[in-house]
Amino acid sequence: VDYACTPEEVQQHFQSCGTVNRVTILTDKFGQPKGFAYVEFVEVDAVQNALLLNESELHGRQLKVSAKRTNIPGMKQYRGRPSNPYFRSRRPFMPAFYPPYGYG
Repeated sequence: VDYACTPEEVQQHFQSCGTVNRVTILTDKFGQPKGFAYVEFVEVDAVQNALLLNESELHGRQLKVSAKRTNIPGMKQYRGRPSNPYFRSRRPFMPAFYPPYGYG
């Protein structure tokens, strides 16, 4: 959405799709809008109607409308690093050092 857009204007734009429950325009840590918003509808059918407004214009900017993805329970819950066989603990694998000659 346009950076000067208010939640009320976004709600009015999507009002024809169904009853809008909430509009959230995301901002950065300084309070400046990031340029996208979430629109939550009361009815599930309203999402399909909202997808028809893809590439429509609001404040002179073309909107990209997509449905929010839903998380599937049990699908890749842990996102850790892939295990490395050489680094099993915090200390890296170090081969033993044997000097080529004896001490003496």
